[in-house]
Amino acid sequence: MTYHTIDIPGVIIIEPKVFKDNRGYFFESFKQERYEAFGIKESFVQDNFSHSTKGVLRGLHYQRKYPQGKLVTVIEGKVLDVMVDMRQGSPTFGKSYSIILDGERHNQAYVPPGLAHGFYVLSDNVVFTYKCTDYYHPEDEVGLYWNDPALGIDWQIDGEPVLSEKDTKHPLLKDISLDLLPTFKA
Repeated sequence: MTYHTIDIPGVIIIEPKVFKDNRGYFFESFKQERYEAFGIKESFVQDNFSHSTKGVLRGLHYQRKYPQGKLVTVIEGKVLDVMVDMRQGSPTFGKSYSIILDGERHNQAYVPPGLAHGFYVLSDNVVFTYKCTDYYHPEDEVGLYWNDPALGIDWQIDGEPVLSEKDTKHPLLKDISLDLLPTFKA
């Protein structure tokens, strides 16, 4: 298993060792002591699974008062996973990062608390998991418009994405007030 960081503080990309043979595959999706050694110190309190079909775009979502760190993994399929630093005072505020997560490599991304997160489904179907560091509080969820030109995200979209109604109504980064931003904690 290997990992690396990027220039957005707290983001960690993990490549687990996947053991494959004629029966299928096996990999450790989480081992607390190993992930702590990688720098993920938070405890996980909630696991979520989602299933989506090709062309679905979910996001960009974050939580203001109860920010969730998320360890995200694709079990089956492939997505373009995207995160944006929304932490007030962060040296990389407003910076986006994207990575292909897929069910062949089972690579993972740790999205620290305070980052907006979303993904676009590149395969026919995807099964996506999130380990979260805080409970979901629907009243605390905030969104960022997925196609904000200031973010410069290449979503690799083929046609029009399939969006929830709420994801069509999120504000641009420049229009988000400071009271809707989580605080950066180094």
